[in-house]
Amino acid sequence: MLERIFRCLPLAALLYLGPSLAGSAAELPPEAVSVLTGSCANCHGPDGNGSAGIPPLRGQSESSLRASLLAFHEGKVEEVTVMTRLMKGYDRPQIEALAKWFAAEGKR
Repeated sequence: MLERIFRCLPLAALLYLGPSLAGSAAELPPEAVSVLTGSCANCHGPDGNGSAGIPPLRGQSESSLRASLLAFHEGKVEEVTVMTRLMKGYDRPQIEALAKWFAAEGKR
């Protein structure tokens, strides 16, 4: 239930909490990572399965997700709508935690 509450927090709360959620991926508690996934759910769905031309996050390998998210973060992907801007708001440990989270989602 706590996970659902964190997923529903508004983006403003995520932006407020963002700096305090920094640290290595291993240090981020699941509750903190679930807050980070809130903006992902807006397009990729609450379970990360994607829809209507939006690719799924769930079930991809952690290394593949990490590489894609870092490419967005570094502005290396052209012709995207919002991902490059969204990923700029995350630091590397947060990106690594997101990749781990969605890769593990496929195994649950």
